Amino acid sequence: MKISEIRGKSAEDMNKELMDLLRAQFSLRMQLSTQQSNKTHELRRVRRDIARVRTLMTEANAQAGLVG
Repeated sequence: MKISEIRGKSAEDMNKELMDLLRAQFSLRMQLSTQQSNKTHELRRVRRDIARVRTLMTEANAQAGLVG
């Protein structure tokens, strides 16, 4: 997922995207722990997407004056 794709979303859409990514991360962790999958690169991709979304959410809150 590209940062420009996330920037175009509303706060509600970003929250929904974050929840979807967290569910995907949990699912991938369970698959890896039970050895049902060997796609370790997917976990890294999802983890970085989560960080991107959270960063943009923090940025948006800072611009709105809601953070520190």
